Amino acid sequence: MTTSNPQTDAAQPAVDPAVRAELGRLRDSIDNIDAAVVHMLAERFKATQQVGHLKAEHALPPADPAREARQIERLRQLAENAKLDPAFAEKFLNFIISEVIRHHEQIAANSSADPQA
Repeated sequence: MTTSNPQTDAAQPAVDPAVRAELGRLRDSIDNIDAAVVHMLAERFKATQQVGHLKAEHALPPADPAREARQIERLRQLAENAKLDPAFAEKFLNFIISEVIRHHEQIAANSSADPQA
C-alpha cells in the first residue's frame, strides 16, 4: 500500500486520473498474485516438512541431488513454456531447494537428538 507524501508528490508531474486508476488496478493484481505465491509456498513447505520427517524416520539423506536436477530441468521447461526466463526460474527453485534441505537437516538433527522420535 502506498501513501501520499507531500514532499515527493510535489515533485511528481500531474498524472491523468485514468492512468492512476489503471496503475492502481495493476498494483492490486500484483498484490493478489504476491499473496497467492506466499500461500502456495506455505503449502509447498508444509509438504516438504512432511518429506523431511519421513526421511529422518528412515535415515535418508536430507538432499536428493538426482531429484533436484530433475525438478530444475522440469521447472526450466515450464518457465520456457510460460515465457519466463528459465535462468530466473532455476535461481528461484535453487533458493527453495536450499531452504528445504536446511529444514530437512534440522528435522534430522532434532530426530537424532530425540530418542522417542
